[in-house]
Formats: sequence, C-alpha cells, structure tokens
Amino acid sequence: MRLIDDQNNQLGVVSLDAALRIASEKGLDLVEVAPQAQPPVARLMDYGRFKFETIKREKDQRRKQNVTKLKEMKLRPKVAEHDFQTKFKGLRQFLEAGEKVKVTIMFRGREMVHQDIGRRILDRVADDARQFAVVERQPLLEGKNLFMILAPSRQGAASTAGKESATTSA
Repeated sequence: MRLIDDQNNQLGVVSLDAALRIASEKGLDLVEVAPQAQPPVARLMDYGRFKFETIKREKDQRRKQNVTKLKEMKLRPKVAEHDFQTKFKGLRQFLEAGEKVKVTIMFRGREMVHQDIGRRILDRVADDARQFAVVERQPLLEGKNLFMILAPSRQGAASTAGKESATTSA
C-alpha cells in the first residue's frame, strides 16, 4: 500500500506490516483513505482528532446554513375587513423578515360549496402583497383547506432595506 505520513509526505509503497509498525512507532493510527486505488492509499493520522475536527466542521456548516421558516396565516371565508387587515399586517411582517408564508383558508360544513369566496380572498392577498412577495405556489385545495404559499420577493427585500438605510441616515 502507498503510505502518507501525518505531514502529507509520501513514504512510498510499503507492506501492511511495515505500515502498521511505522504507525505504532509514531503513536498514530493507520487509516485507509483510498481502497480502490492501485496500490491502496493509507494515511498516518490521529483518528480521534480527525473525527473531532470533522464533526466540528459539520456543526459550523449547519450553523452558517440559512434556514427559511414557513409561517402560516389562517383565515376563514367569512373574514371581516378589519380582521383581514390585521392578519395581512402580520403576513407582511413575516415576509419582510425573509420568511415564507402559507396562507390557509379553512372551510367548515357548507362553506365548501363556496370555494370561490376563498379563492377571491387568496387572490386579494396575492394582489395586496405583490410589492413585497411573490406567489410560490398557486391556490390549492387540500381536504377542507385552500392554501397558497408566498415567498419574499428579492426587490421587495431590497427596497425595504433601502428605506431602512435612508431613515437611519436622515
């Protein structure tokens, strides 16, 4: 097998017994890194330290990962105007914070006959939110719920960031 030491220097092609002897002399582990190669490649390393650094790197990557949350806003077909405005204000805050929003219209009993009312409400939400959001998923009926998903638009996020910087500089 081809042997590489802990400083990434190639020690050449050696037998397995010789590689194990060198590893025990240096107090390191012999780890096979490329078994398909001809000859197979093995490296001398502290395997516990290697695993620790690998786990630490994965945690850092997970921490830096941008996770988008999906918030849900529930409405009814008979929603009053003020209630609609209040819910829409919350929806706008979620979208401006960069989160996706699932807008759900919940039907009960005979309201299922009037799905067109629910679609009109969702169309109104989409029209009102056009400046700062895009419709990611068109209205879809699933069981007794009609829903659509809104995502923050790039230009909407940029314009709100521009407004904030303009107000802080004034």
